[in-house]
Amino acid sequence: MKNLLSVFCFLLIFASAQAQLTPFEKDPQKNTTATYAQIVNYYQALDKQYDQLKVYNIGTTDIGKPLQLIVLSRDKVFDPAIIKKQNKRVILINNGIHPGEPEGIDASMMLVRNLLKKNTLPKNVVVCMIAVYNIGGCLNRGLSRVNQNGPAAYGFRGNARNLDLNRDFIKADSKNVLGFMQIVNIWKPDVFLDNHTSDGADYQYVMTLIETQHNKQNPVLADYTAKTLTPELFLRMKKSGFEMTPYVESEGATPDSGLVAFLETPRYSSGFMAQHNIISYITETHMLKTYAPRVISTYDFMQHLIDIVQRDAVFIGKIKAQADAEVKNQKTFALNWELDKNDFDTLTFNGFTAGYKPSEVSGLPRLYYDRSKPFTKNIRYYNTYKATVSAEKPIAYIIPQAWGKVIDLLGRNGVKTHRLQSDTTISVQTYYITDYKTPPRPFEGHYLHSNEKVSVKTASLKFYAGDVVVYTDQPLNRYIVETLEPQGVDSFFAWNFFDSILGQKEYFSDYVFEDVAADLLKKNPQLKQKLETEKVKNPELAKSAAAQLNFVYKNSAYFEPTFMRYPISRLVVPIKLNLD
Repeated sequence: MKNLLSVFCFLLIFASAQAQLTPFEKDPQKNTTATYAQIVNYYQALDKQYDQLKVYNIGTTDIGKPLQLIVLSRDKVFDPAIIKKQNKRVILINNGIHPGEPEGIDASMMLVRNLLKKNTLPKNVVVCMIAVYNIGGCLNRGLSRVNQNGPAAYGFRGNARNLDLNRDFIKADSKNVLGFMQIVNIWKPDVFLDNHTSDGADYQYVMTLIETQHNKQNPVLADYTAKTLTPELFLRMKKSGFEMTPYVESEGATPDSGLVAFLETPRYSSGFMAQHNIISYITETHMLKTYAPRVISTYDFMQHLIDIVQRDAVFIGKIKAQADAEVKNQKTFALNWELDKNDFDTLTFNGFTAGYKPSEVSGLPRLYYDRSKPFTKNIRYYNTYKATVSAEKPIAYIIPQAWGKVIDLLGRNGVKTHRLQSDTTISVQTYYITDYKTPPRPFEGHYLHSNEKVSVKTASLKFYAGDVVVYTDQPLNRYIVETLEPQGVDSFFAWNFFDSILGQKEYFSDYVFEDVAADLLKKNPQLKQKLETEKVKNPELAKSAAAQLNFVYKNSAYFEPTFMRYPISRLVVPIKLNLD
Protein backbone atom coordinates (compact mmCIF):
# COMPACT_ATOMS: atom_id res chain seq x y z
CA MET A 1 0.00 0.00 0.00
CA LYS A 2 2.87 2.34 0.82
CA ASN A 3 4.39 1.67 -2.63
CA LEU A 4 1.11 2.63 -4.33
CA LEU A 5 0.85 5.82 -2.28
CA SER A 6 4.41 6.77 -3.23
CA VAL A 7 3.67 6.28 -6.91
CA PHE A 8 0.37 8.21 -6.68
CA CYS A 9 1.98 11.23 -4.99
CA PHE A 10 4.86 11.16 -7.41
CA LEU A 11 2.57 11.17 -10.45
CA LEU A 12 0.39 13.94 -9.00
CA ILE A 13 3.43 16.18 -8.81
CA PHE A 14 4.33 15.42 -12.40
CA ALA A 15 0.79 15.97 -13.62
CA SER A 16 0.99 19.57 -12.46
CA ALA A 17 4.39 20.18 -14.01
CA GLN A 18 4.54 22.56 -16.94
CA ALA A 19 7.69 21.05 -18.43
CA GLN A 20 7.46 18.51 -21.25
CA LEU A 21 6.17 15.10 -20.23
CA THR A 22 7.77 11.80 -21.08
CA PRO A 23 5.92 8.99 -22.91
CA PHE A 24 5.74 7.18 -19.56
CA GLU A 25 3.97 10.12 -17.93
CA LYS A 26 1.62 10.68 -20.85
CA ASP A 27 0.33 7.11 -20.70
CA PRO A 28 -2.65 6.91 -18.28
CA GLN A 29 -1.68 3.33 -17.50
CA LYS A 30 1.96 4.26 -16.90
CA ASN A 31 2.98 1.24 -18.94
CA THR A 32 4.95 2.86 -21.78
CA THR A 33 8.66 3.29 -22.29
CA ALA A 34 10.16 5.81 -24.69
CA THR A 35 11.33 4.80 -28.15
CA TYR A 36 14.86 5.61 -29.27
CA ALA A 37 13.67 8.56 -31.39
CA GLN A 38 11.67 9.93 -28.46
CA ILE A 39 14.69 9.66 -26.18
CA VAL A 40 16.97 11.52 -28.59
CA ASN A 41 14.42 14.25 -29.32
CA TYR A 42 13.59 14.70 -25.64
CA TYR A 43 17.17 15.41 -24.60
CA GLN A 44 17.84 17.59 -27.62
CA ALA A 45 14.85 19.74 -26.61
CA LEU A 46 16.16 20.03 -23.04
CA ASP A 47 19.59 20.92 -24.38
CA LYS A 48 18.11 23.86 -26.26
CA GLN A 49 16.10 24.96 -23.23
CA TYR A 50 18.73 24.75 -20.46
CA ASP A 51 22.36 25.84 -20.48
CA GLN A 52 23.11 23.60 -17.47
CA LEU A 53 22.79 20.57 -19.75
CA LYS A 54 24.84 19.43 -22.68
CA VAL A 55 24.33 16.45 -24.96
CA TYR A 56 27.46 14.80 -26.35
CA ASN A 57 27.55 12.24 -29.14
CA ILE A 58 30.24 9.69 -28.28
CA GLY A 59 31.74 7.27 -30.78
CA THR A 60 29.71 4.96 -32.99
CA THR A 61 27.78 1.93 -31.76
CA ASP A 62 27.29 -1.32 -33.63
CA ILE A 63 24.05 -0.01 -35.12
CA GLY A 64 25.87 3.01 -36.55
CA LYS A 65 24.51 5.61 -34.13
CA PRO A 66 26.54 7.41 -31.43
CA LEU A 67 26.10 7.04 -27.70
CA GLN A 68 24.19 10.00 -26.32
CA LEU A 69 25.83 11.28 -23.13
CA ILE A 70 23.79 13.73 -21.06
CA VAL A 71 25.89 15.94 -18.77
CA LEU A 72 24.36 18.10 -16.02
CA SER A 73 26.52 20.83 -14.48
CA ARG A 74 25.06 23.36 -12.04
CA ASP A 75 27.67 26.04 -12.73
CA LYS A 76 27.73 25.30 -16.49
CA VAL A 77 31.30 24.00 -16.49
CA PHE A 78 31.62 21.12 -18.92
CA ASP A 79 35.39 20.72 -19.10
CA PRO A 80 36.28 17.47 -17.27
CA ALA A 81 39.76 18.75 -16.37
CA ILE A 82 38.35 21.90 -14.76
CA ILE A 83 35.70 19.88 -12.95
CA LYS A 84 38.42 17.73 -11.39
CA LYS A 85 40.44 20.81 -10.41
CA GLN A 86 37.33 22.13 -8.68
CA ASN A 87 37.29 18.89 -6.64
CA LYS A 88 33.82 17.97 -7.83
CA ARG A 89 32.62 14.41 -8.04
CA VAL A 90 31.31 12.82 -11.22
CA ILE A 91 28.48 10.27 -11.23
CA LEU A 92 27.99 8.17 -14.35
CA ILE A 93 24.57 6.52 -14.81
CA ASN A 94 24.08 3.91 -17.52
CA ASN A 95 20.66 3.09 -18.95
CA GLY A 96 19.36 0.55 -21.40
CA ILE A 97 22.29 -1.84 -21.54
CA HIS A 98 19.41 -4.34 -21.69
CA PRO A 99 16.65 -2.32 -23.40
CA GLY A 100 14.03 -4.82 -22.30
CA GLU A 101 14.77 -3.46 -18.81
CA PRO A 102 14.01 0.21 -19.55
CA GLU A 103 13.12 1.69 -16.15
CA GLY A 104 16.33 3.68 -16.04
CA ILE A 105 15.62 5.22 -19.44
CA ASP A 106 12.25 6.63 -18.39
CA ALA A 107 13.28 7.52 -14.83
CA SER A 108 16.36 9.39 -16.08
CA MET A 109 14.31 11.43 -18.54
CA MET A 110 12.10 12.65 -15.70
CA LEU A 111 14.95 13.16 -13.25
CA VAL A 112 17.02 15.24 -15.67
CA ARG A 113 14.06 17.46 -16.47
CA ASN A 114 13.12 17.96 -12.82
CA LEU A 115 16.66 18.73 -11.68
CA LEU A 116 16.81 21.43 -14.34
CA LYS A 117 13.28 22.78 -13.92
CA LYS A 118 13.48 22.97 -10.13
CA ASN A 119 17.06 24.24 -10.25
CA THR A 120 18.13 21.53 -7.82
CA LEU A 121 21.29 20.33 -9.52
CA PRO A 122 23.93 19.37 -6.95
CA LYS A 123 26.63 21.94 -6.27
CA ASN A 124 29.60 19.61 -6.02
CA VAL A 125 28.53 16.80 -8.33
CA VAL A 126 28.40 16.61 -12.11
CA VAL A 127 25.91 14.03 -13.34
CA CYS A 128 26.62 12.13 -16.56
CA MET A 129 23.95 9.83 -18.01
CA ILE A 130 24.09 7.50 -20.98
CA ALA A 131 20.56 7.92 -22.36
CA VAL A 132 20.47 4.42 -23.85
CA TYR A 133 23.58 2.26 -24.15
CA ASN A 134 22.29 -0.59 -26.31
CA ILE A 135 20.84 1.45 -29.16
CA GLY A 136 20.56 -1.54 -31.50
CA GLY A 137 18.54 -3.44 -28.92
CA CYS A 138 16.40 -0.37 -28.22
CA LEU A 139 15.48 -0.13 -31.91
CA ASN A 140 14.59 -3.85 -31.98
CA ARG A 141 11.33 -3.21 -30.17
CA GLY A 142 8.72 -5.84 -29.33
CA LEU A 143 7.95 -8.44 -26.67
CA SER A 144 10.75 -10.79 -25.62
CA ARG A 145 10.66 -10.97 -21.81
CA VAL A 146 7.87 -13.43 -21.04
CA ASN A 147 8.58 -13.21 -17.28
CA GLN A 148 8.13 -9.44 -17.14
CA ASN A 149 5.05 -7.37 -16.23
CA GLY A 150 5.27 -4.44 -18.66
CA PRO A 151 5.86 -2.08 -20.25
CA ALA A 152 3.63 -2.68 -23.28
CA ALA A 153 6.61 -2.86 -25.66
CA TYR A 154 10.34 -2.55 -25.18
CA GLY A 155 13.71 -3.26 -26.73
CA PHE A 156 15.67 -6.50 -27.01
CA ARG A 157 18.51 -7.72 -24.80
CA GLY A 158 20.99 -8.41 -27.61
CA ASN A 159 22.57 -5.56 -29.53
CA ALA A 160 22.95 -5.22 -33.29
CA ARG A 161 25.46 -8.11 -33.22
CA ASN A 162 23.29 -10.09 -30.78
CA LEU A 163 25.80 -9.47 -28.00
CA ASP A 164 24.83 -9.12 -24.37
CA LEU A 165 26.64 -5.85 -23.74
CA ASN A 166 26.82 -6.54 -20.01
CA ARG A 167 29.30 -9.31 -20.74
CA ASP A 168 31.47 -7.23 -23.08
CA PHE A 169 33.49 -4.87 -20.91
CA ILE A 170 36.75 -6.83 -21.11
CA LYS A 171 36.58 -8.61 -24.48
CA ALA A 172 35.25 -5.41 -26.12
CA ASP A 173 33.68 -7.01 -29.18
CA SER A 174 31.20 -4.16 -29.60
CA LYS A 175 31.77 -0.58 -30.66
CA ASN A 176 29.44 0.41 -27.82
CA VAL A 177 32.00 -0.49 -25.16
CA LEU A 178 34.69 1.52 -26.93
CA GLY A 179 32.46 4.57 -26.54
CA PHE A 180 31.89 3.66 -22.90
CA MET A 181 35.64 3.46 -22.32
CA GLN A 182 36.02 6.88 -23.92
CA ILE A 183 33.45 8.31 -21.50
CA VAL A 184 35.17 6.74 -18.48
CA ASN A 185 38.61 7.86 -19.61
CA ILE A 186 37.51 11.46 -20.25
CA TRP A 187 35.06 12.08 -17.41
CA LYS A 188 36.75 9.82 -14.82
CA PRO A 189 33.65 9.11 -12.71
CA ASP A 190 33.89 8.53 -8.98
CA VAL A 191 30.56 6.70 -8.70
CA PHE A 192 28.77 4.52 -11.25
CA LEU A 193 25.20 3.21 -11.49
CA ASP A 194 23.78 0.73 -14.01
CA ASN A 195 19.96 0.40 -14.06
CA HIS A 196 18.45 -3.06 -14.64
CA THR A 197 15.42 -5.31 -14.12
CA SER A 198 15.79 -8.71 -12.44
CA ASP A 199 14.68 -12.20 -13.36
CA GLY A 200 14.27 -15.08 -10.95
CA ALA A 201 12.31 -15.62 -7.75
CA ASP A 202 9.17 -13.82 -6.59
CA TYR A 203 9.30 -11.71 -3.42
CA GLN A 204 7.82 -8.54 -1.95
CA TYR A 205 10.52 -6.00 -2.93
CA VAL A 206 10.18 -3.68 -5.90
CA MET A 207 13.95 -3.18 -6.06
CA THR A 208 17.03 -5.19 -5.11
CA LEU A 209 20.59 -3.93 -5.21
CA ILE A 210 23.99 -5.18 -6.33
CA GLU A 211 27.00 -3.37 -4.93
CA THR A 212 30.62 -4.09 -5.77
CA GLN A 213 31.46 -7.27 -3.85
CA HIS A 214 33.48 -6.02 -0.90
CA ASN A 215 36.25 -8.65 -0.96
CA LYS A 216 37.29 -7.64 -4.46
CA GLN A 217 36.83 -3.91 -3.92
CA ASN A 218 39.64 -1.69 -2.72
CA PRO A 219 39.45 -1.83 1.11
CA VAL A 220 39.22 1.96 1.51
CA LEU A 221 36.25 2.15 -0.85
CA ALA A 222 34.69 -1.02 0.59
CA ASP A 223 34.79 0.42 4.10
CA TYR A 224 32.91 3.54 3.00
CA THR A 225 30.30 1.73 0.93
CA ALA A 226 29.69 -0.97 3.56
CA LYS A 227 29.45 1.36 6.54
CA THR A 228 28.05 4.56 5.06
CA LEU A 229 26.87 4.76 1.46
CA THR A 230 25.02 1.46 1.07
CA PRO A 231 23.24 1.58 4.47
CA GLU A 232 22.17 5.16 3.74
CA LEU A 233 20.75 4.13 0.37
CA PHE A 234 18.79 1.30 2.00
CA LEU A 235 17.47 3.65 4.68
CA ARG A 236 16.41 6.38 2.26
CA MET A 237 14.76 3.94 -0.14
CA LYS A 238 12.75 2.47 2.74
CA LYS A 239 11.58 5.96 3.69
CA SER A 240 10.58 6.48 0.04
CA GLY A 241 8.33 3.42 0.24
CA PHE A 242 10.70 1.08 -1.59
CA GLU A 243 12.44 -1.10 0.96
CA MET A 244 15.31 -2.97 -0.69
CA THR A 245 17.23 -6.19 -0.16
CA PRO A 246 20.48 -7.40 -1.70
CA TYR A 247 20.07 -8.85 -5.18
CA VAL A 248 18.23 -12.15 -4.96
CA GLU A 249 20.49 -14.94 -6.10
CA SER A 250 19.38 -17.92 -4.07
CA GLU A 251 21.74 -20.45 -2.52
CA GLY A 252 19.09 -23.11 -3.20
CA ALA A 253 15.89 -23.26 -5.22
CA THR A 254 14.13 -20.42 -3.36
CA PRO A 255 15.30 -17.30 -1.48
CA ASP A 256 14.54 -18.68 1.97
CA SER A 257 17.46 -21.08 1.41
CA GLY A 258 19.72 -18.04 1.69
CA LEU A 259 21.07 -15.35 -0.63
CA VAL A 260 24.46 -15.37 -2.33
CA ALA A 261 26.16 -12.04 -3.06
CA PHE A 262 26.56 -11.58 -6.80
CA LEU A 263 30.20 -11.75 -7.89
CA GLU A 264 30.34 -9.24 -10.74
CA THR A 265 33.60 -10.10 -12.45
CA PRO A 266 35.16 -7.59 -14.90
CA ARG A 267 33.04 -8.75 -17.84
CA TYR A 268 30.15 -6.89 -16.15
CA SER A 269 29.92 -3.11 -16.02
CA SER A 270 30.30 -2.82 -12.26
CA GLY A 271 33.14 -5.36 -12.13
CA PHE A 272 34.93 -3.47 -14.88
CA MET A 273 34.48 -0.18 -13.02
CA ALA A 274 35.86 -1.75 -9.84
CA GLN A 275 39.12 -2.27 -11.73
CA HIS A 276 39.17 1.52 -12.09
CA ASN A 277 38.48 2.09 -8.35
CA ILE A 278 35.02 3.47 -9.09
CA ILE A 279 32.25 2.87 -6.56
CA SER A 280 29.55 0.95 -8.41
CA TYR A 281 25.94 -0.14 -8.00
CA ILE A 282 23.41 -2.03 -10.09
CA THR A 283 19.71 -1.52 -9.39
CA GLU A 284 17.49 -4.51 -10.16
CA THR A 285 13.75 -3.78 -10.13
CA HIS A 286 11.51 -6.82 -9.86
CA MET A 287 10.12 -7.97 -13.20
CA LEU A 288 6.74 -9.07 -11.80
CA LYS A 289 5.86 -5.72 -10.26
CA THR A 290 3.91 -3.30 -12.46
CA TYR A 291 5.96 -0.85 -14.49
CA ALA A 292 5.09 2.38 -12.63
CA PRO A 293 6.64 1.47 -9.24
CA ARG A 294 9.68 0.06 -11.02
CA VAL A 295 10.26 3.39 -12.76
CA ILE A 296 9.56 5.51 -9.68
CA SER A 297 11.82 3.42 -7.44
CA THR A 298 14.62 3.82 -9.98
CA TYR A 299 14.00 7.58 -10.00
CA ASP A 300 14.14 7.68 -6.20
CA PHE A 301 17.32 5.63 -6.04
CA MET A 302 19.13 7.91 -8.48
CA GLN A 303 18.01 11.00 -6.57
CA HIS A 304 19.16 9.52 -3.27
CA LEU A 305 22.51 8.49 -4.75
CA ILE A 306 23.09 11.99 -6.11
CA ASP A 307 22.12 13.56 -2.76
CA ILE A 308 24.46 11.36 -0.73
CA VAL A 309 27.38 11.85 -3.13
CA GLN A 310 26.75 15.61 -2.92
CA ARG A 311 26.84 15.38 0.88
CA ASP A 312 30.01 13.26 0.92
CA ALA A 313 31.67 14.78 -2.15
CA VAL A 314 34.92 15.83 -0.48
CA PHE A 315 35.31 12.54 1.37
CA ILE A 316 34.60 10.44 -1.71
CA GLY A 317 37.26 12.38 -3.60
CA LYS A 318 39.71 11.77 -0.77
CA ILE A 319 39.17 8.00 -0.62
CA LYS A 320 39.22 7.69 -4.42
CA ALA A 321 42.66 9.30 -4.45
CA GLN A 322 43.73 7.05 -1.58
CA ALA A 323 42.49 3.94 -3.38
CA ASP A 324 44.36 4.95 -6.55
CA ALA A 325 47.55 5.45 -4.55
CA GLU A 326 47.16 2.09 -2.80
CA VAL A 327 46.55 0.19 -6.03
CA LYS A 328 49.55 1.92 -7.59
CA ASN A 329 51.75 0.40 -4.86
CA GLN A 330 49.85 -2.89 -4.41
CA LYS A 331 52.01 -5.99 -4.91
CA THR A 332 49.59 -8.94 -5.03
CA PHE A 333 46.40 -9.13 -7.07
CA ALA A 334 43.57 -11.67 -6.85
CA LEU A 335 42.71 -13.19 -10.21
CA ASN A 336 39.83 -15.53 -9.34
CA TRP A 337 37.40 -16.07 -6.49
CA GLU A 338 35.17 -18.64 -4.84
CA LEU A 339 32.32 -18.30 -2.35
CA ASP A 340 33.13 -19.03 1.29
CA LYS A 341 30.07 -20.95 2.47
CA ASN A 342 31.38 -21.08 6.02
CA ASP A 343 31.07 -17.32 6.39
CA PHE A 344 27.61 -15.75 6.30
CA ASP A 345 25.51 -13.00 7.82
CA THR A 346 21.80 -12.98 8.61
CA LEU A 347 19.30 -10.60 7.08
CA THR A 348 15.54 -10.10 7.31
CA PHE A 349 13.85 -11.07 4.07
CA ASN A 350 10.30 -10.31 2.92
CA GLY A 351 9.24 -13.06 0.59
CA PHE A 352 6.37 -15.22 -0.56
CA THR A 353 5.92 -18.85 0.44
CA ALA A 354 7.08 -21.23 -2.29
CA GLY A 355 5.57 -24.60 -3.05
CA TYR A 356 5.15 -27.23 -5.71
CA LYS A 357 2.04 -28.36 -7.55
CA PRO A 358 1.31 -30.42 -10.68
CA SER A 359 2.10 -28.59 -13.91
CA GLU A 360 -0.82 -28.09 -16.32
CA VAL A 361 1.68 -28.47 -19.15
CA SER A 362 3.66 -31.56 -18.16
CA GLY A 363 1.74 -32.96 -15.20
CA LEU A 364 5.00 -32.97 -13.26
CA PRO A 365 5.74 -30.91 -10.14
CA ARG A 366 6.37 -27.21 -10.78
CA LEU A 367 7.53 -24.37 -8.56
CA TYR A 368 5.18 -21.53 -7.68
CA TYR A 369 5.05 -18.65 -5.20
CA ASP A 370 1.87 -18.01 -3.22
CA ARG A 371 1.36 -14.24 -2.92
CA SER A 372 -1.44 -14.81 -0.42
CA LYS A 373 1.22 -16.14 1.94
CA PRO A 374 3.83 -13.42 2.45
CA PHE A 375 6.48 -14.00 5.07
CA THR A 376 9.19 -12.09 6.89
CA LYS A 377 12.00 -14.24 8.19
CA ASN A 378 15.71 -14.22 8.87
CA ILE A 379 17.77 -15.96 6.21
CA ARG A 380 21.46 -16.47 5.55
CA TYR A 381 23.37 -14.02 3.37
CA TYR A 382 26.63 -15.34 1.93
CA ASN A 383 28.77 -12.30 1.14
CA THR A 384 32.36 -13.51 1.51
CA TYR A 385 34.55 -14.60 -1.37
CA LYS A 386 38.08 -15.98 -1.13
CA ALA A 387 40.79 -15.50 -3.72
CA THR A 388 41.66 -18.83 -5.33
CA VAL A 389 44.41 -17.55 -7.64
CA SER A 390 46.67 -14.54 -7.14
CA ALA A 391 49.66 -13.05 -8.90
CA GLU A 392 52.57 -10.87 -7.87
CA LYS A 393 52.83 -7.94 -10.24
CA PRO A 394 56.05 -7.67 -12.26
CA ILE A 395 57.99 -4.44 -12.72
CA ALA A 396 56.44 -4.26 -16.18
CA TYR A 397 54.76 -6.29 -18.88
CA ILE A 398 56.25 -6.36 -22.37
CA ILE A 399 53.72 -6.79 -25.18
CA PRO A 400 54.85 -7.52 -28.74
CA GLN A 401 53.25 -5.03 -31.11
CA ALA A 402 51.63 -7.91 -33.02
CA TRP A 403 48.93 -8.03 -30.32
CA GLY A 404 47.34 -4.78 -31.39
CA LYS A 405 43.89 -5.19 -29.81
CA VAL A 406 45.44 -5.69 -26.37
CA ILE A 407 47.56 -2.56 -26.76
CA ASP A 408 44.59 -0.60 -28.08
CA LEU A 409 42.36 -1.55 -25.14
CA LEU A 410 45.03 -0.62 -22.62
CA GLY A 411 45.24 2.82 -24.20
CA ARG A 412 41.48 3.26 -24.34
CA ASN A 413 41.33 2.59 -20.61
CA GLY A 414 43.90 5.23 -19.77
CA VAL A 415 46.82 2.88 -19.14
CA LYS A 416 50.18 4.55 -19.74
CA THR A 417 52.37 2.63 -22.16
CA HIS A 418 55.81 3.10 -23.70
CA ARG A 419 57.38 1.75 -26.88
CA LEU A 420 60.84 0.33 -27.31
CA GLN A 421 62.95 2.57 -29.53
CA SER A 422 65.30 -0.16 -30.75
CA ASP A 423 65.53 -3.92 -31.11
CA THR A 424 66.82 -5.49 -27.93
CA THR A 425 67.18 -8.79 -26.08
CA ILE A 426 65.75 -8.80 -22.57
CA SER A 427 65.81 -11.37 -19.79
CA VAL A 428 62.17 -11.89 -18.84
CA GLN A 429 59.85 -14.21 -17.02
CA THR A 430 57.51 -16.01 -19.38
CA TYR A 431 54.54 -18.34 -18.95
CA TYR A 432 53.80 -21.59 -20.72
CA ILE A 433 50.17 -22.67 -20.71
CA THR A 434 50.14 -26.23 -19.39
CA ASP A 435 46.39 -26.77 -19.09
CA TYR A 436 43.03 -25.03 -19.50
CA LYS A 437 39.36 -25.92 -19.87
CA THR A 438 37.15 -24.79 -22.73
CA PRO A 439 33.39 -25.43 -23.06
CA PRO A 440 31.95 -27.16 -26.15
CA ARG A 441 29.61 -24.25 -26.94
CA PRO A 442 30.39 -20.54 -27.32
CA PHE A 443 29.50 -17.90 -24.76
CA GLU A 444 28.97 -14.40 -26.14
CA GLY A 445 30.88 -15.25 -29.30
CA HIS A 446 33.83 -16.86 -27.48
CA TYR A 447 34.88 -20.25 -26.20
CA LEU A 448 35.78 -18.92 -22.77
CA HIS A 449 38.83 -20.57 -21.17
CA SER A 450 38.98 -21.34 -17.46
CA ASN A 451 41.07 -23.25 -14.89
CA GLU A 452 44.25 -22.20 -16.62
CA LYS A 453 47.54 -23.71 -15.39
CA VAL A 454 50.90 -22.21 -16.20
CA SER A 455 54.59 -22.99 -15.78
CA VAL A 456 57.06 -20.15 -15.32
CA LYS A 457 60.41 -19.92 -17.10
CA THR A 458 63.11 -17.30 -17.39
CA ALA A 459 64.36 -16.64 -20.90
CA SER A 460 66.24 -14.06 -22.95
CA LEU A 461 63.82 -13.02 -25.67
CA LYS A 462 64.20 -10.70 -28.62
CA PHE A 463 61.95 -7.67 -28.71
CA TYR A 464 61.65 -5.10 -31.44
CA ALA A 465 61.33 -1.36 -31.83
CA GLY A 466 57.65 -0.56 -31.37
CA ASP A 467 56.93 -3.31 -28.85
CA VAL A 468 55.07 -1.98 -25.82
CA VAL A 469 56.18 -1.79 -22.18
CA VAL A 470 53.56 -1.35 -19.46
CA TYR A 471 54.90 -0.47 -16.02
CA THR A 472 52.86 -1.55 -13.02
CA ASP A 473 53.13 1.66 -11.01
CA GLN A 474 49.74 2.95 -12.09
CA PRO A 475 46.33 3.50 -10.42
CA LEU A 476 44.98 1.17 -13.12
CA ASN A 477 47.11 -1.75 -11.94
CA ARG A 478 44.02 -3.86 -11.33
CA TYR A 479 42.93 -3.56 -14.94
CA ILE A 480 46.50 -4.17 -16.11
CA VAL A 481 47.20 -7.25 -14.00
CA GLU A 482 43.75 -8.83 -14.14
CA THR A 483 43.65 -8.68 -17.94
CA LEU A 484 47.28 -9.54 -18.69
CA GLU A 485 47.72 -12.42 -16.24
CA PRO A 486 46.36 -15.47 -18.11
CA GLN A 487 44.81 -17.03 -15.01
CA GLY A 488 42.49 -14.07 -14.45
CA VAL A 489 38.81 -15.02 -14.56
CA ASP A 490 38.21 -12.41 -17.27
CA SER A 491 41.74 -12.10 -18.63
CA PHE A 492 42.42 -11.45 -22.28
CA PHE A 493 43.66 -15.04 -22.48
CA ALA A 494 40.39 -16.35 -21.05
CA TRP A 495 38.52 -14.44 -23.78
CA ASN A 496 40.56 -16.08 -26.58
CA PHE A 497 42.77 -13.10 -27.47
CA PHE A 498 45.81 -15.39 -27.69
CA ASP A 499 44.36 -18.65 -29.03
CA SER A 500 46.79 -18.74 -31.93
CA ILE A 501 49.59 -19.71 -29.52
CA LEU A 502 47.66 -22.86 -28.62
CA GLY A 503 48.22 -24.39 -32.05
CA GLN A 504 51.44 -26.16 -33.04
CA LYS A 505 52.70 -24.94 -36.43
CA GLU A 506 55.37 -27.51 -37.39
CA TYR A 507 55.36 -31.32 -37.17
CA PHE A 508 57.52 -34.23 -38.33
CA SER A 509 57.14 -37.19 -40.65
CA ASP A 510 57.74 -40.44 -38.76
CA TYR A 511 59.88 -42.13 -41.40
CA VAL A 512 62.16 -39.08 -41.65
CA PHE A 513 62.40 -38.30 -37.96
CA GLU A 514 63.11 -41.94 -36.93
CA ASP A 515 66.74 -41.64 -38.00
CA VAL A 516 67.09 -38.11 -36.64
CA ALA A 517 65.65 -39.16 -33.28
CA ALA A 518 67.94 -42.17 -33.04
CA ASP A 519 70.95 -39.96 -33.70
CA LEU A 520 69.75 -37.45 -31.08
CA LEU A 521 69.50 -40.19 -28.45
CA LYS A 522 72.98 -41.51 -29.26
CA LYS A 523 74.52 -38.05 -28.97
CA ASN A 524 72.53 -36.98 -25.90
CA PRO A 525 72.62 -39.53 -23.08
CA GLN A 526 70.65 -37.19 -20.83
CA LEU A 527 67.78 -37.15 -23.31
CA LYS A 528 67.98 -40.93 -23.59
CA GLN A 529 67.76 -41.26 -19.82
CA LYS A 530 64.87 -38.78 -19.70
CA LEU A 531 62.96 -40.89 -22.21
CA GLU A 532 63.60 -44.14 -20.31
CA THR A 533 62.51 -42.56 -17.03
CA GLU A 534 59.32 -41.26 -18.61
CA LYS A 535 58.54 -44.71 -20.07
CA VAL A 536 58.71 -46.22 -16.59
CA LYS A 537 56.39 -43.56 -15.22
CA ASN A 538 54.02 -43.79 -18.18
CA PRO A 539 53.38 -47.34 -19.47
CA GLU A 540 51.27 -46.02 -22.35
CA LEU A 541 54.30 -44.13 -23.65
CA ALA A 542 56.33 -47.34 -23.60
CA LYS A 543 53.73 -49.03 -25.82
CA SER A 544 53.61 -46.30 -28.46
CA ALA A 545 56.35 -45.69 -31.03
CA ALA A 546 54.66 -42.49 -32.20
CA ALA A 547 54.44 -41.14 -28.64
CA GLN A 548 58.13 -41.83 -28.05
CA LEU A 549 59.08 -40.06 -31.27
CA ASN A 550 56.95 -37.11 -30.22
CA PHE A 551 58.65 -37.07 -26.81
CA VAL A 552 62.07 -36.87 -28.42
CA TYR A 553 60.83 -34.21 -30.86
CA LYS A 554 59.42 -32.02 -28.08
CA ASN A 555 62.71 -32.26 -26.19
CA SER A 556 64.85 -31.37 -29.18
CA ALA A 557 66.03 -28.10 -30.67
CA TYR A 558 63.62 -28.65 -33.57
CA PHE A 559 60.51 -28.14 -31.47
CA GLU A 560 59.07 -24.62 -31.70
CA PRO A 561 59.64 -22.65 -28.48
CA THR A 562 56.56 -20.48 -29.07
CA PHE A 563 54.06 -23.34 -28.80
CA MET A 564 51.88 -22.65 -25.74
CA ARG A 565 54.16 -19.77 -24.75
CA TYR A 566 52.11 -16.86 -23.52
CA PRO A 567 53.24 -13.91 -25.64
CA ILE A 568 53.23 -11.24 -22.94
CA SER A 569 56.41 -11.31 -20.88
CA ARG A 570 57.05 -10.17 -17.32
CA LEU A 571 59.99 -7.94 -16.51
CA VAL A 572 60.98 -8.84 -12.93
CA VAL A 573 64.54 -7.48 -12.74
CA PRO A 574 65.13 -3.71 -13.05
CA ILE A 575 66.75 -2.77 -16.33
CA LYS A 576 67.16 0.48 -18.22
CA LEU A 577 65.27 0.31 -21.51
CA ASN A 578 65.42 2.63 -24.50
CA LEU A 579 61.83 3.88 -24.47
CA ASP A 580 59.91 6.73 -26.05
